[in-house]
Amino acid sequence: MTFQVWGWRREDASQVLAWVPDAEGGRGAAMPRRTPATKDPTAVERANLLNMAKLSIKGLIESALSFGRTLDSDYPPLQQFFVVMEHCLKHGLKVRKSFLSYNKTIWGPLELVEKLYPEAEEIGASVRDLPGLKTPLGRARAWLRLALMQKKMADYLRCLIIQRDLLSEFYEYHALMMEEEGAVIVGLLVGLNVIDANLCVKGEDLDSQVGVIDFSMYLKNEEDIGNKERNVQIAAILDQKNYVEELNRQLNSTVSSLHSRVDSLEKSNTKLIEELAIAKNNIIKLQEENHQLRSENKLILMKTQQHLEVTKVDVETELQTYKHSRQGLDEMYNEARRQLRDESQLRQDVENELAVQVSMKHEIELAMKLLEKDIHEKQDTLIGLRQQLEEVKAINIEMYQKLQGSEDGLKEKNEIIARLEEKTNKITAAMRQLEQRLQQAEKAQMEAEDEDKKHLQECQSKSDNLQKQISQKEKQLVQLETDLKIEKEWRQTLQEDLQKEKDALSHLRNETQQIISLKKEFLNIQDENQQLKKIYHEQEQALQELGNKLSESKLKIEDIKEANKALQGLVWLKDKEATHCKLCEKEFSLSKRKHHCRNCGEIFCNACSDNELPLPSSPKPVRVCDSCHALLIQRCSSNLP
Repeated sequence: MTFQVWGWRREDASQVLAWVPDAEGGRGAAMPRRTPATKDPTAVERANLLNMAKLSIKGLIESALSFGRTLDSDYPPLQQFFVVMEHCLKHGLKVRKSFLSYNKTIWGPLELVEKLYPEAEEIGASVRDLPGLKTPLGRARAWLRLALMQKKMADYLRCLIIQRDLLSEFYEYHALMMEEEGAVIVGLLVGLNVIDANLCVKGEDLDSQVGVIDFSMYLKNEEDIGNKERNVQIAAILDQKNYVEELNRQLNSTVSSLHSRVDSLEKSNTKLIEELAIAKNNIIKLQEENHQLRSENKLILMKTQQHLEVTKVDVETELQTYKHSRQGLDEMYNEARRQLRDESQLRQDVENELAVQVSMKHEIELAMKLLEKDIHEKQDTLIGLRQQLEEVKAINIEMYQKLQGSEDGLKEKNEIIARLEEKTNKITAAMRQLEQRLQQAEKAQMEAEDEDKKHLQECQSKSDNLQKQISQKEKQLVQLETDLKIEKEWRQTLQEDLQKEKDALSHLRNETQQIISLKKEFLNIQDENQQLKKIYHEQEQALQELGNKLSESKLKIEDIKEANKALQGLVWLKDKEATHCKLCEKEFSLSKRKHHCRNCGEIFCNACSDNELPLPSSPKPVRVCDSCHALLIQRCSSNLP
């Protein structure tokens, strides 16, 4: 019984479906309801879509929890949920014009999510990269499936509903996504986070699917009410089994993690011991280097002291020689100064005499002039004057001779003075040289003292640095020892925790054994029940209908037994534990999805698990891996007569 919501006509809008709740508060039958002529038909459509969304989400969650496994794309309630979501998103869409035709698709508003929610970029990119999708509607359907697998459909649509301004470009004002019903549906979608879905988007033909809502899934049947208690008991047993398996898996994972932690601690302990040995070797090497440097420092100090003593002795001898030479030079200098003083006095005397003689010469010349003037006047006294003149000439000759003798003496004295000046210059030059030597010796002494001081400072700084390094290494040693103690204590606590975990594991194993014994009792009770049913069947052969029902129940119980036996040997792998396909060993990704084999419980890719066979646990054909498919076909062929 299927109805297509979008196939209604405008004149039938007054008669819409309304869900009547039953006595238990669950879903009832779909009953037609008359609405008043004044009610808005778009509001009625929104209410109907909201009710359908509530029913599909509630039915999907309940069936998924009772199913107790990861849902795949063949699960009918999941397919109906996607159809209902497609109708909800299509409600009130605006028609967008293009060059060739009019376009009306939900891919446009879903593309906005990438701008509003950055984490949705990965879904958009993977949808665009899918090779089989050709239409925008197919991309939108793939986007909804990927969002459900990520458990973020509610978050993505919440971001979309908040931005009403952006949504108004794609939806009419009366659309479901623009009204309060859209916010209610988004709130209901939060409950889907408890569901694990493993959907293969790559292999499905999403472009040509017809979105039709199947109302028969939500209508109750009398047989379903009769088998409810039995299903509840089986579901409770399956829940207990799943709970125990989950506990075992969690304990195994904790034990493996504890083993890995113990291994890592042992490795870190060995590394710390090696580092400690290396640090001790480094400390020994540094101590040896310190001893070598101290011995070298002592040798350098001895050499510098010897060099200082030698330089001191040389400087003292040079000082003594300089003092002796200076005393001799001082005496020579004093004598030369005395001689200079005597010679200068003699020179002054000679100069005075010369001045007197020059003055006399001037006077004689004046007298000669006067005599020449008086020659004419005094001719009488000419003879006497001539005699006087001859006497004056003789005196003049004598004076001239004296003058020449004095000039010769002056020359000799000048030569003696020049010699004395040369001697004094030589003495001053020798004095300067001695003073320069003295200054150089003092400078050399100062430099030697500075070098000794620098060398001593460098040695002291080196020894201080070495002492600091030794102290740092000692501190590191103390820290390493404390770390080692802490690691030992932590290891002891881990060992205690491991012992506790082992005790808990043994306790859980006892509980599992008790559960197995309870299962055996349950099987015995079932066998007794079968025997009673056989007796009842023999007594009531006339009632064929009851016999048929009993045979069907027998078949169901046998199937449940086989399913229980298969489940006891089945190990259902978690999605997180598998990163590669078990057969082809290819890595999983968004395009290469994970699929569980319903027989062995392992995880495979779509290419290695595209077979379908009916199993004892489910009469409907389900997904099976290639190896299990071959094994089951071989069993069926061997069982055939």
